[in-house]
Amino acid sequence: MKKCYFCKGRIAEQKIRVDFRWGDELVVIEDVPAEVCQQCGEKYFSPEVYKEMENLAKTKEKPLKRVAIDVIRFGEPVKGKAT
Repeated sequence: MKKCYFCKGRIAEQKIRVDFRWGDELVVIEDVPAEVCQQCGEKYFSPEVYKEMENLAKTKEKPLKRVAIDVIRFGEPVKGKAT
């Protein structure tokens, strides 16, 4: 692919970090080969790469590290902020 499907920007090959959901699970996968639009950031994966991300998420590969994330519901007022 030479141009982004959405904005027609230039596509470049990069290794990126992907937040991948499998059901209710969220897995962060690092060093994923992708084509990334340099204008809008849209990401494109080959079928083989996507299948491998699915396999990693399903098999629960031993993680390199653990991170904690906050989960926030959209629309709730933030304490101390005017709405």
